[in-house]
Parts: sequence; structure tokens; C-alpha cells
Amino acid sequence: MSVAQAVAGIIGNPTGLRLQAYDGSTAGPGGAPVVVDIRSPRALNYLATGSGSLGLARAYIMGDLEVDGDLYAAVSELTDLDFDSSLSARFRALRDLGGFRLLRRPPIPPQEIKLRGRRHSKARDQAAISHHYDVSNRFYSWLLGPSMAYTCAVYPTQSATLEEAQYAKHDLVARKLGLEPGMTLLDVGCGWGGMVLHAAQHYGVRVIGVTLSPKQADWGQKAIAEAGLSDLAEIRHLDYRDVPKGQFDAISSIGLTEHIGRAQLPRYFTHLYDRLRPGGRLLNHCITRPNNLEPAMREKQFINRYIFPDGELEGPGHIISVMHDQGFEVRHEENLREHYAKTLTAWSANLEQNWDASVAEIGPAKARTWRLYLVGSRIGFERNDIQLHQVLGVKLKPGAVSGMPLRPTWLS
Repeated sequence: MSVAQAVAGIIGNPTGLRLQAYDGSTAGPGGAPVVVDIRSPRALNYLATGSGSLGLARAYIMGDLEVDGDLYAAVSELTDLDFDSSLSARFRALRDLGGFRLLRRPPIPPQEIKLRGRRHSKARDQAAISHHYDVSNRFYSWLLGPSMAYTCAVYPTQSATLEEAQYAKHDLVARKLGLEPGMTLLDVGCGWGGMVLHAAQHYGVRVIGVTLSPKQADWGQKAIAEAGLSDLAEIRHLDYRDVPKGQFDAISSIGLTEHIGRAQLPRYFTHLYDRLRPGGRLLNHCITRPNNLEPAMREKQFINRYIFPDGELEGPGHIISVMHDQGFEVRHEENLREHYAKTLTAWSANLEQNWDASVAEIGPAKARTWRLYLVGSRIGFERNDIQLHQVLGVKLKPGAVSGMPLRPTWLS
């Protein structure tokens, strides 16, 4: 059996793309607009030794598998296939493609990570955050654009630009929190300081942002100084667990909860609750899964090995329940799933526009990892495999007084 035919049998006989292999063989429709090129025997080693689609991802990252045409179309097609990673399928591959030499473990891409130590300890969380966020501020500036906002944007219209949508996201959070001049805001997991800058500049709020990434903290502090906002805002390289107790008027958590872990969620929300004054609001913005029927984390998946080590996604109902149990009264929630698909589409376009510079900055393997991650995540949001929820909670004043308006004032 030819290489292309054997691989087609393993990955599920694609009909919307064509396979071609280093032995000259092909499989699939000849006129397909997308071609997956199996460029070396090492690609087969990756397929034989990597569970599920992880082998395909490793082969692509290392350049042993290439996609000629639209990567989004290719990943969409491959995601639809009935990928057979069973033991029997592997034995068939061994038989058809050359025997047990396929089980020789090829080099694991250097950016694949397995963390050590107790999960979600401060040291391990620091390592996980550093793996993803301390890549290169220059690279992130190309990927994210001027806002340097690395979370789901909110598109006010279908034609809005990424920058307009990121502004709208920060402003939506500010309005949900009821920010006014003179108030104090704690932004946990603040990234490069997009929300910190927005709240200080547009609402006159005193803001402290905290992040586990020293590169983010350095960049954000410089941006604050350049904007002339040092009297109102600061960013600290600090674990959210080390924020001293205080009486903040509001707390924003935008893209942090995914890194907390299911077992730590009660302590996380209690920690934030204790740092709010009575009547203060928390806006929790995070990626979720559509249900609680599957494991919160899959250690052998591409996303955990390469992108967000130790990341755990919960269903929105679980997050809301934990918030309630720790004392918050939840007043509003919404799903922004489609907005994240559009955000990822814009980030992918930025990456392609800056592809050569990105490869020079972070290396071809890491650049290909990012290209694959952005496309795969976009498909996940489009297909409702993952969601993005904003949940607004309040710490009640004595007498169960919420201080909330009778109707939401942020919907216009």
C-alpha cells in the first residue's frame, strides 16, 4: 500500500483535500483546493507515536507535513474526519508502512512542555504562564495589534476592526463594573495592561494590574508612563494570591480563570471576594466549555502540550455556582463565542501579514505552532466546542443591598 493511501486510512479518508507523499503517491480528489504534503518518513513516525491528532500537529510543527492552500480549510476537514488512533489502526500502519521502525520516537518539538511540581502551585503556575506569554513582546505586538489585548474582543458590528472591538470589550467591562472617577480597580491577570490603561484613561479610575509574566509587566509599565498615567495606574509582576487585602471598588478578571484549575476555583473566588468592598463588583471573563460532561483538562492534547499547559476549562454553570457559593450574587452573564471566532480570525490575519518577521523573531517551529493554534481555536469557537462567558457578580452590602441598577445600563 502507498504512503498516502495508508495515511488516508488512519486519518479517515478525507474527501475535501488531497494527500500527497514523499513516495509520489496521492489519495483523495485530484482537484481539491488544499493539499496535505507528507514530506518525509519522519512524519509517519509522528503519526505512529502521537495519540490522536497530536502526531499530525508535531509533524506540521517540525515541517515534516506541510499544507498547500488554506490551513483553516485543511484543519476544518481534518477535524471532521473519524481519526482512528486505536491500537489496531497503529498495527495496520506498521504492517502497511514498514514495520516497527515507525515506532522509533522522533524528536519532540522543543516548545512541547511537561511541567513539573504540584499542579497550580505558585512555581508551576509561573512556569506555565512564562511558557506562553514570555515569548516576545515584539511578536505579540505583530499578532495582537496596537491594543496588545490577548483576550476575546467584542465586535459592535460585523465590520468593526480588531482595534475597535478590543476598545469595545474594555469599555463593556468598565460599564458592567460601573466604573466612575475616583474608584479603585484591581485587574488580575492583566496581561500587557489593556484594561488597566482603559480604566485609568477613560474613567479616571485608580488601577492596579497584576500578572505572572515579567515581560508583560515591563511592557505595561512603560505604556502607562508613555500615556502619562503613572499617577493612576501601575502593573505589578505578582501572583494574584499575593495581592494584599484591600477594599477595591471593582475587580476585573479577563482571561485568568482558565489558568486557575477546577480544584482552586473556590479559593480563587473567595480571594477576590475578600478584596472587594461591600457593593463592589467582579467581572469574570473566561473561556469555558459548553458542558461539564468531559474532563476539564486533557494532558495529551495539542493545546495543553504546546499552548496552555495546565489550562482547565469549566462549564459556565459550574463557574456561576462556585461564585455563588463563595458569596457573590450573580447579576448578569453572556456568551461571546462568536466574538472570539472573529478575534482569532483577525489574529491569524495579523500573523500571516507578519509571517516572515515572526519566523525570524521566534523561529519557524514556534511560528507554525501559533499558526495551527489560532486556526484550531477559531474552529472550536465556531463549532461550539468552546465558549467565552462574561459573568458579573456583586458583593452585597448589609441588608442584601446590591447597588445594581434595576436594568442593565451597559447594553446600548
